[in-house]
Amino acid sequence: MWQRRIPNLLTALRLVIATAFFVLLYVWTYPTHKLEDNSISPLRPLWGYLIAAALFGLAAVTDAIDGPLARRWKVVSKFGRVMDPFADKILVVGAFVLLAGPAFGVERPGREPFQVSGVHSWMVLLILARELLVTSIRAIAEESGIDFSADWSGKAKMIMQATVIPAILVLLGITEIHHGTWGRWTIDLAVYATVFVTLLSAITYVRRGWQAFAADMPR
Repeated sequence: MWQRRIPNLLTALRLVIATAFFVLLYVWTYPTHKLEDNSISPLRPLWGYLIAAALFGLAAVTDAIDGPLARRWKVVSKFGRVMDPFADKILVVGAFVLLAGPAFGVERPGREPFQVSGVHSWMVLLILARELLVTSIRAIAEESGIDFSADWSGKAKMIMQATVIPAILVLLGITEIHHGTWGRWTIDLAVYATVFVTLLSAITYVRRGWQAFAADMPR
């Protein structure tokens, strides 16, 4: 039955797209000369970042349709239940890891390195810690027969992250992002807002977990 295979193929395709996305972010480096405030050269798109944003968007599309198709056609499989959330997490967390990596840290003589993506290692640590914590709580809850599906904060976190990652890449590709530019302000605001929403969702899930497991705690 062909309908049984399509959702899983879309999930597998997302992993392939994610791999190409990661490779592009790893090998493409931001040109140092574009950080010069007195640059008078015309603004030219950095196509590597725009292509990476398009790849991320394509991966997000597969994520938006594989699960609903599987449920609509009643072909939810063990492969999909495991690999669909795995593909989601590796795409988003991997993107933040690379955005905080050396490919986005521009070295300038006599000046501190400049992280053009606005994403720093401590931010990635918080994002990863949130994912591991919520995944652990959800696993224990489901093992106990407790419904621990995503709430409004988890959905807001997912939408925020899936929007900000390609937005950063597009801004890097088409705008000036040195200090004092609107591109710089937009990137920094978006990144810090994403970290805030991520932490807020962690707090709501911890509270839900505490309430769900309160009956089993020793008194």
